[in-house]
Amino acid sequence: MNTQKAAVIDMGTNTFHLLLVELNQAGFKTIYKEKIPVKLGKGGINQNQLAEDAQKRAFHTLQHFKNLIDGEHINQVFAFATSAVRNAENGLDFVRKVKEEIGITIEVISGVEEAQMIYEGIQLSGSLNGQVELMMDIGGGSVEFIIGTSQEVFWKQSFEIGGQRLLELFHYHDPILPEEISKLEAYLEIKLFALLEAIEKYKPTGLVGASGTFDTLTDIYFESMLQCKLTGQHVFELPLEEFEKIHQLILSKNKEQRLLIPGMIPMRVDMIVVASSLIEFILRYIPVRSITCSHYALKEGAISRVMKQFTAI
Repeated sequence: MNTQKAAVIDMGTNTFHLLLVELNQAGFKTIYKEKIPVKLGKGGINQNQLAEDAQKRAFHTLQHFKNLIDGEHINQVFAFATSAVRNAENGLDFVRKVKEEIGITIEVISGVEEAQMIYEGIQLSGSLNGQVELMMDIGGGSVEFIIGTSQEVFWKQSFEIGGQRLLELFHYHDPILPEEISKLEAYLEIKLFALLEAIEKYKPTGLVGASGTFDTLTDIYFESMLQCKLTGQHVFELPLEEFEKIHQLILSKNKEQRLLIPGMIPMRVDMIVVASSLIEFILRYIPVRSITCSHYALKEGAISRVMKQFTAI
């Protein structure tokens, strides 16, 4: 069988992901994957800057990724940067330095393109079942929302209200104060006006959350049920009442206490409070009994595109 290797680097505002795959006519097999909490947006995201120490962490991680890619003799490398880089005044300088010093060409994708690729990742996971769904991916810098079915997208938009931004704007006390939650919700009412209009127009009946925060929430849920996620499973259901229990648990604890919650991923422990509050806000507008959680998101959307090119050869 004809095979080919490819690498995808998803340079998120909070987390960098590396995915090495082997492609064949039937699909793809993961050779290796790794995620590192680079926190590229930390210390500068709300000033539209990439802080110097954040850039150092990014360079260190990208060099590590390049060594792994070279070790597998992979020539097809698809590297994407999202909100932190596309909004930073020094973002293009950063991209140029990475090309010159490490040899990785970074594509800075628009918010709309990011939303489309997330949709393609969710589509690849098998999370969509024909009904009209609201899909969301909570990044560190931006949040993408898509309304559509397994066949088509009706509406999509990226909002620069990601977890790192919300964290720096509203989460001053730990545990977070009720008035901070109220200010956050008032902010979301304004910032997400276009989304609320689209929900009213298209009336989605399901909510699909992509990767990141949703992976963590399902990890906590499975731990509470004393169950393990099955290897190779890409779609999980989180009952609404279980989400509400987890949400209240997260709000009631400080960082040290949240770290002790079984299933909590340390790299998510800071942003999980505002991210969970964002989900709680969205659930006011979508009549669901459970949240569908797709383990696939942006990087798998990139793989989906690479697969289409490969099978077209």
